Amino acid sequence: MKNIFGVGVLSRYLIRQNLYLMAICLAAGTGIYLLSDVFDRLDDFIQAGLGVETILFYFVVKIPLIVSQLMPAIFLLAMVIQLGVLTRSREMLALRAGGVSLAWFIRFFVIYAMIWSVGQLVFSQFLGVFGEYEANRIWKEDVRKKQLDEMTIKNLWFRDGPFIVLAEKAYPGKSKASGITVYEFTTDSQDLIRILSAKKALIDDHGWGLLDVHELDTRTFIGVSRLSQFLSVRQNLKAYAAVELKGDKAQLPLLELSRAIKKLEESGSNVEILRTVWHGKLSYAFSMVLMALFAMALMTFSENLYANIGLALILIFIQYGVHVVGATAGEKGVLPPIMAAWLGNAIMGSLASLRLAWVALPRFQITVREWIGGLRLNRSRS
Repeated sequence: MKNIFGVGVLSRYLIRQNLYLMAICLAAGTGIYLLSDVFDRLDDFIQAGLGVETILFYFVVKIPLIVSQLMPAIFLLAMVIQLGVLTRSREMLALRAGGVSLAWFIRFFVIYAMIWSVGQLVFSQFLGVFGEYEANRIWKEDVRKKQLDEMTIKNLWFRDGPFIVLAEKAYPGKSKASGITVYEFTTDSQDLIRILSAKKALIDDHGWGLLDVHELDTRTFIGVSRLSQFLSVRQNLKAYAAVELKGDKAQLPLLELSRAIKKLEESGSNVEILRTVWHGKLSYAFSMVLMALFAMALMTFSENLYANIGLALILIFIQYGVHVVGATAGEKGVLPPIMAAWLGNAIMGSLASLRLAWVALPRFQITVREWIGGLRLNRSRS
């Protein structure tokens, strides 16, 4: 009998059982992860002289990041335990005898995993990203003392009105920069007027004060040296510091990352790495569907719960290894970003799907055997 949402009694029972097991596995996994992180970083927090509130806040905001990272593995373990319990208690045998086919279980858990994948994606791109940003901010600013006044930005360049400014090193907290080169253009940005080079620059709200300046007029090719020169550049370096503190673009949520990729692509930058990261965020979330296939495929090989848990852990590491290989290939330009990001899911998912099709679909077995028999017959004739 189905309720108003079209979910039957068996489906509700499986969902309730799975949620219970996931809660236990998630609590255990998150606790182990947090304990290892506490033992690893507690000495650094104490040496930095941070208060208890800051330390607790660091670990609390890191929980969403931990959950988003562990969720696929937790889902796999919960499903392996669930299917193992159903098999050991003879519930699976009773359901199969009552007419519930293996194909029904495959269809149910794949749809269920897809719903979890969407939830995992939304959770990781909001709470997960927030937790990662806050944890990194505390670690960089409070623990490692990478404060604004100690920050150094290398190879900074920007455009401000008719000026294009390059600085080998910029110090936002000290409002100064070194190794300055300034290109000044006409108001229509068509012709280069002069090139200024300076050893240092002192910066305030009114502009940049260049020290030890050499000016080259590109129209007359006459060079002039001065001790100092004021330049009406109104660029505030603290804005760039905020971007540096926010972290790498690869840590941005999907929407912000999409905008960053578009801007970089328009400027002519290589965006293969960021495109691979963008697709990787999607593939990682939807790897929960792959985990559902893994769990059901393991059940067809063995009914031993403990052996399946061990094999599940091995499969998690193999899947992660293939995912890393694909991501590296995408970043190096060996594979297209979308293919590189989904390589692990495609390979491992295909293997698991073939095993399930072999067990659940008798017609598939017949077709494969006929195909293999045809190959052997052709080989014997040749």
